[in-house]
Amino acid sequence: MPLQVFLKDFSDVFKKDELGVEIASIALPAALALTADPIASLIDTAFIGHIGPVELAAVGVAIAIFNQVSKIAIFPLVSVTTSFVAEEDAAAESLIDKSCDIEITERSFDGNDEEEEFVPNVAKVYERRHIPSASSALIIGAVLGLIQALFLIFAAKPLLGYMGIKSDSPMLTPARQYLTLRSLGAPAVLLSLAMQGVFRGFKDTKTPLYATLIGDAANIILDPIFIFTFRMGVSGAAIAHVISQYLISLILLWTLIGQVDLLPPRIKDLQFGRFLKNGFLLLLRVIAATFCVTLAASMAARLGSTSMAAFQICLQVWLAASLLADGLAVAGQAILASAFAKRDFDKATATASRVLQLGLVLGLVLSVLVAVVLQLASRLFTNDVNVRQILSLGIPFVAGTQPINALAFVFDGVNFGASDFVYSAYSMVLVSFVSILCVFLLSSTNGFVGLWVALSIFMTLRAVAGFWRIGTGTGPWSFLKRWR
Repeated sequence: MPLQVFLKDFSDVFKKDELGVEIASIALPAALALTADPIASLIDTAFIGHIGPVELAAVGVAIAIFNQVSKIAIFPLVSVTTSFVAEEDAAAESLIDKSCDIEITERSFDGNDEEEEFVPNVAKVYERRHIPSASSALIIGAVLGLIQALFLIFAAKPLLGYMGIKSDSPMLTPARQYLTLRSLGAPAVLLSLAMQGVFRGFKDTKTPLYATLIGDAANIILDPIFIFTFRMGVSGAAIAHVISQYLISLILLWTLIGQVDLLPPRIKDLQFGRFLKNGFLLLLRVIAATFCVTLAASMAARLGSTSMAAFQICLQVWLAASLLADGLAVAGQAILASAFAKRDFDKATATASRVLQLGLVLGLVLSVLVAVVLQLASRLFTNDVNVRQILSLGIPFVAGTQPINALAFVFDGVNFGASDFVYSAYSMVLVSFVSILCVFLLSSTNGFVGLWVALSIFMTLRAVAGFWRIGTGTGPWSFLKRWR
């Protein structure tokens, strides 16, 4: 039964074999890089929370808009780039291996055992890789970043109105200031994440981690300077974040130029058609998921600034903790894309099994950690007693859904590694449709708690959709029906 893949070698989940080491070397730096930005946003939230609850709620709405609009472009771009680069890199490795075998064979016939001249040639091939997908990703990322920046700047007020902030609301001015200024960093955000997709395809997650840590460290240092020393308030927080994003982009671009030939000799090598086809499917998927989460934030804003402030804190912690599992998703996607390109189904099966088991264990650990952190550290986010009281209602949901969230994220990475973009898109549309109905129904009857019940249902259905595809052995996973 294909379902057996979830139980395969469960006792070896922490085994330090070749596969375990490969997963860890990709997943750990990726997880740290993915959580670095949400943690920086949490620190932003902590600083802004000490300005006042109105500013905290306003920035919460602005961040929700920026993040959701960004995900519409970022998620398809990064996911498609990772898979395509991994496939092209695996194909290049296979060609190089064949060339090595041919040249070694020819040398053996010639009776020449000297290999000093041959080894530098191989090293030279790897010095600057010809990966057309990398150039495509950077061009698309830069264009989408400019479009996003212009859209958010000129549509800031209508978007805030859609999120429930009316023209007479005290949240409107700080929210608009923060959103407009932070939008200036959109080109850097999309460009840097496109480059992260390239590095992930190379199974290199350390370089993006170093760049992200440097950028976020700059953000944390600049936050109190701009917010309190220069008395710029929420505008200072936005400017600090924009500076950090451009710093990350410059570091990644400088490193990538030394590894990849970013100027293909032929325009058709850029593969825009392939990117757009698969990117559109993931765009459909992200819009469906984004609309569900954005709608929940909008409903929270309609409950008032106190409820929105509590919702913002819960949401940031929820996402920051869950993204740790996304590191496993990145590892699974990169390894599986390479395995499928080489038709190594044994490694594909072992990789899917291992990352899903690790995801479940990680989710259980996160449940305990999140519950303790939110309970003990609520004062770090706000001094408002009313906000902390509502915050306590969301803690059980934020902590309790961590195992489900972890599996949902890992299932996404596994299916992306198999290039199963069609199923991923249409299943998410169905999941989001049901979840949106739950958001409307439960928020109107149970308020703040109802919103978190709806979001819990959303993540559960996502996990079930991923489980169904692999567990039934359909699509690219049909080989599992023959697996022993």
